[in-house]
Amino acid sequence: MRSTSEAIRRTLERPLASYQLVLGTSALLLGIGLIMVLSASSIYSLVNYGNSFSILIRQLIFAVLGVIGAVIAARMPLSTLRRFILPFLLVSVLLIMATFIPGVGIERNGNRNWLPLFGGFQLQPSEFAKLALVLWIADLYARRQKYLGTPRYVLTPMVPVAGAVALLVVGQHDLGTAVVIFALTVGMLWVAGLPRRQMGGILAGLFVGLVLAVANSPHRVARFLNFLNPESDPESAGYQAIKGMMALARGGFWGVGLGNSRQKWGALPEAHTDFILAVLGEELGLLGTLVVLVLFIVLGFAGIRIAARTREPFVRYAASGITIWLLIQAIINIGMVLGMLPVIGIPLPLISYGGSSLLVTLVSLGVLLNCATTEPGAQRALAAGRANRRRAAAPTPVRVAGRR
Repeated sequence: MRSTSEAIRRTLERPLASYQLVLGTSALLLGIGLIMVLSASSIYSLVNYGNSFSILIRQLIFAVLGVIGAVIAARMPLSTLRRFILPFLLVSVLLIMATFIPGVGIERNGNRNWLPLFGGFQLQPSEFAKLALVLWIADLYARRQKYLGTPRYVLTPMVPVAGAVALLVVGQHDLGTAVVIFALTVGMLWVAGLPRRQMGGILAGLFVGLVLAVANSPHRVARFLNFLNPESDPESAGYQAIKGMMALARGGFWGVGLGNSRQKWGALPEAHTDFILAVLGEELGLLGTLVVLVLFIVLGFAGIRIAARTREPFVRYAASGITIWLLIQAIINIGMVLGMLPVIGIPLPLISYGGSSLLVTLVSLGVLLNCATTEPGAQRALAAGRANRRRAAAPTPVRVAGRR
């Protein structure tokens, strides 16, 4: 036991430990997600598109685009990245506003979240707004680093801007994404060191706002009340939650085997999106579910470690914001599937089907990898690794006999 802990300690002391943790956990989660999207969506794809691989192909396209975006974000100089933040935020807000235009925005399940793209693809601008907000807040706080001891510089204009974006998302009837934006906003305020009194006021205001948002929608009220007792309305408001718990219960510890889920045959709504963890638990069991949970924990640990070890304020806030966002979203989705939180429609990062979510998540992880290179010794270790790979790939000179 002691030798194991000593080996872990030595591994974490390596300059690229955080970089490798982010890269490794992201790759594993993406791989698991693609496998589970295929398994959970195969029946739905066959029935609706005549091809069991249709949804997987769409996810793969966004995965490739996301990996390309992640590579660019990981290698782009942070000074260059910061110049694109404000335009990125403005474009994201304009795209959200475009969803309200009749004939442009697409409504699905009561939410007006999407814009049409070519080939039947759709774009969800609110997903891009999450990353844009995190980076904009990080840049704002980095420039105000010397003044963050004064609450006024912490709160303005951050809270009004983030609140306006969240209200636009609420106007789309997407309470789940709005909750994530509220949570990452509070997390960034905490990282910036907002005093408890002001933090308490922000939390109270958010609580009142969420209560009003729920109370203004009979569907949300039914969802929340049914969360307390799903069996009270098993054929309507509690149907999805009950089916999700049935899937997890059937999976047991080892699972019924990859591809053998019963709930994905039309019984469980959103089996390949918001409730994909239920299918994963049914097919891979508690063991598979715990693997996913551990990977998210490791990813969160790596993000916090990057924020704690860097000397650059922008990196500290960006790494903190990305980590808070992804972990909060994962916690809400997992709690929703386990019946511990109301069903509000939030995808599980890197696992659930959803092109916009996957693309933005991968780019954000590319930014996190870029942040990891600012840790002490990381740049030198990366440069040495690249030099070693170039030498290994270089052709060996051929010596001709008889010549010197």
